[in-house]
Amino acid sequence: MFFVEVVLPLSLAKTFTYRISEAEFHFIKKGMRVAVPFGKSKIYTALVIDLHQNEPGLYEAKEIHQILDEKPIATEIQIKHWLWIANYYMCGIGDVYRGAFPVGLLLESETIISHKPNVTVKDSELSDDEFLIYKALHHQSSLKVQDIISILNKKNILPVLQKMISKDIIVLEEEIKKSYKPKLVRYVKLHSKYESDSGLNELLEILKNANKQKEIVLAYFQISASEKKPITVKKLTEVSNSTSTVVKALIEKEIFEEYYLQHDRVSFEGSVSEKQLLLSKAQDTALTEIKNSLSEKEVCLLHGVTSSGKTEIYIKLIEEYLETGKQVLYLLPEIALTTQLVSRLRLHFGDKVAVFHSKYSNNERVEVWRQTLENSEKAQIVIGARSALFLPFNNLGLLIVDEEHEQTFKQTDPAPRYHARDSAIVLANFHGAKVLLGSATPSIETYFNTQIEKFGLVTITERYNNVRMPEVVLVDLKDKHFRKRMTGHFSDLLIEEIAEALSLGEQVILFQNRRGYSPVIECLTCGHVPHCQQCNVSLTYHKNKNQLRCHYCGYSIAKPTHCHSCSSIDLTTKGFGTEQIEQELLSLFPKAKTGRMDQDTTRGKFGFEKIIDTFKNREIDILVGTQMLAKGLDFDNVSLVGIMNADNMLHHPDFRAFERSFQMMTQVAGRAGRSEKQGKVVIQTYNPNHNTIQQVTMHNYAGMYKEQLYDRKIYKYPPYFRIIKLTLKHRDFDKLKEGTMWMYQVLSQNLNMPVLGPEEPAINRIRNEYIRTILIKIPHNVPLGATKKTIQKILNSFEAVPQYRAIKVVVNVDYY
Repeated sequence: MFFVEVVLPLSLAKTFTYRISEAEFHFIKKGMRVAVPFGKSKIYTALVIDLHQNEPGLYEAKEIHQILDEKPIATEIQIKHWLWIANYYMCGIGDVYRGAFPVGLLLESETIISHKPNVTVKDSELSDDEFLIYKALHHQSSLKVQDIISILNKKNILPVLQKMISKDIIVLEEEIKKSYKPKLVRYVKLHSKYESDSGLNELLEILKNANKQKEIVLAYFQISASEKKPITVKKLTEVSNSTSTVVKALIEKEIFEEYYLQHDRVSFEGSVSEKQLLLSKAQDTALTEIKNSLSEKEVCLLHGVTSSGKTEIYIKLIEEYLETGKQVLYLLPEIALTTQLVSRLRLHFGDKVAVFHSKYSNNERVEVWRQTLENSEKAQIVIGARSALFLPFNNLGLLIVDEEHEQTFKQTDPAPRYHARDSAIVLANFHGAKVLLGSATPSIETYFNTQIEKFGLVTITERYNNVRMPEVVLVDLKDKHFRKRMTGHFSDLLIEEIAEALSLGEQVILFQNRRGYSPVIECLTCGHVPHCQQCNVSLTYHKNKNQLRCHYCGYSIAKPTHCHSCSSIDLTTKGFGTEQIEQELLSLFPKAKTGRMDQDTTRGKFGFEKIIDTFKNREIDILVGTQMLAKGLDFDNVSLVGIMNADNMLHHPDFRAFERSFQMMTQVAGRAGRSEKQGKVVIQTYNPNHNTIQQVTMHNYAGMYKEQLYDRKIYKYPPYFRIIKLTLKHRDFDKLKEGTMWMYQVLSQNLNMPVLGPEEPAINRIRNEYIRTILIKIPHNVPLGATKKTIQKILNSFEAVPQYRAIKVVVNVDYY
């Protein structure tokens, strides 16, 4: 008997065994997809990770439905890496598989199929099975895969559906489950009988009275003379200024023939720049040091101040790895950054750059997946956000993790809750590749690793072209309020600086880490504040939509005209967000063009690009934004950066608040003065003597590092301790309280280390579920694997207690 071991795209920790025939056993390889029945009636796309002949003891193995691939679609190293992630971050292997695969490659039986509108098909073109489905869809608007199985009375229907999808007759309901379809482009060529000279005369005779058609034919000759490549219908209509209906008429007259070619959705049109990259002396030294460091160690940290030209060093390094035929993975924390970087890399490497992140449509992601798997020319360099880590690399040589300190590299929900930087180091290890981490403000753990000589360290202390670091000016808000020198949220100094920058034609960036207009609306009579019905959090006021919204669950209500509690009409707003800053700017600088960059303005697929491009082309004078601005964007005309309120970052209930604030402020400040002139940064704060703010003013990373390290050692935080955070959620407050107490007691009895909790977080109810957290601090000298096994056992026994079964437990390893 022959069996395959498969992973299902469900949140399950174990793999499943299915029976196959001997022929299938010799054909199937690890990393192929098979469709398998699971549960009573569902079919899922599973991934084969092993073949064997051991019959499962606990259940009878079912047979697989069919094999979906002809050759493996995932690599063995990839599967090994997934197993590591599932093990280290304590989640199901199914979670990792579902998170890693583009959804276009996962069909399942719940998929709903409907008839594509406005498509008519000749019956003769369809096979019997296809005809039955086609007819059934005329009677009923949509069918499930299960219904089709009963119509055709056979189980093996996925191939029939795949064929119909590729013929474009049916569509799968939800975008998430739409299968991949190559993009076809329509071309035309002249009919062969008109290619000779006598044929041309005959052609002109035919078209003598049809002027529009004649114009198109002449345009066709013009294009084909100048370019020796196939001609698309789109180009032909553009050049001849006519419409596709005229082209259609010519095709019907059999003067033109149409044909289709498959195109990649994401292709690079521009030309590669001939200019050679010249590194400055400091960059050159750094590059040599990095190479020496990587020859001895697996990982190297490049600690270069903002605008020291780290990207150029990366490009030089990538060139060397490409010459050896290796693939390069370039990870970025934020989709907004990929847009800027892709254009820089494409000028250099042309079509070798592929991009992979969640704003791409399914089909585009499937394409990049296939290119990486085949090690094609087009995917020699892959740029992406954290999910690009899961691509099936063949021959990985170098991983670059830029802005490695960013917290967006950590996935919060859903599982797998992995940290892309740490997982990248493990992936590189499996491939025998090298990792280069880059940052102006490295995270304390990474810097600690360089100090204990686990990682290499290369520093650049000067900016590119010897531009001076920006000058940082502190504004004491207490004093300014006291002297009545504030206009709204702007101090007189900030207003003067903005006016001066605008008069010189320079651009300004203002940073406020909160979106919306104001976070609280309060009644002046009774003090009532509108809260979200499902979460314990006040509603944020969004002025442009005139509504109050919850930033946790999306609940919204129209802005109240009177207090809900006492019906008074004296309502006031407290606090301020990006929207309010933008409004105040309009009254302070009516002539300046302002723009805003936050989650509300960058919703679409190209939301980031639009804003970044308009700012880069100097169509916006003042850009207001949240932390999206704090990443490594490069604008050469920004001379002033204003931080509206530095305190709301410092006072977060989080052990990394000071470190994060330092990073955020230094990064935002680094957007100023990136060309010849020295930039200026104005930081408004109620607490100008705070250590962290002073460290930002002096650009003193080492001081911040030492101070934070001292605190962390005393209070048992990373890098000296590892932390696992358990979050328990349930709708019933008392049941949750009882359950968490049980969990806490069992954990503290079985683990010989600090267990803190059960704790109520600052926001203790989200979407009607109460929340409690427990922290487990694991010292570095205790084996991590054994501790996790113990925790997992306790979690399993918690689930076995009937009254606690309904409590959701979320495990987050290294949650910071």
